[in-house]
Amino acid sequence: MADKIWAAQHDTVGAWTKRCYLAARAAMEDSLRPYDLGATQWYVLYQLVHAGPTRQRELQRILQVERATLSAVVVTLVRKQLVEQIPDSVDQRQKLLRLTAAGQALWRELPDLTRIHAVAFDGMDPADIDVAIRVLRAATERLEQFSQKEDS
Repeated sequence: MADKIWAAQHDTVGAWTKRCYLAARAAMEDSLRPYDLGATQWYVLYQLVHAGPTRQRELQRILQVERATLSAVVVTLVRKQLVEQIPDSVDQRQKLLRLTAAGQALWRELPDLTRIHAVAFDGMDPADIDVAIRVLRAATERLEQFSQKEDS
């Protein structure tokens, strides 16, 4: 009986989305641990490698993390000398983040994390993946709109 109750509560789109996210995050953390990096640190490096110098405020929006979380991550990356903060040429109050030479060197050593995606999704019908993306995107947009209405 308890298994049926558990299944009813946990065999939902939301529960499986969360479990998939947590499993992927754990795989990512395991891959990055030998390099003394966490997932959010990796995402910051990824952004700087692929988009170049980025304002810290913009990075917060892109990564969808709290300001305090990003600040702590940036402080750690600066301390490790992987990232540097420079004043923005347009607005001196803004911090621009850019990769250092050490950050670029580390990036070249890091494992390719697309293998995590491959482990999860290789062999699945691309149409099924497209449906999952469409459903989760629509649900996310609805929930974000709902939250905005509640805040008003």
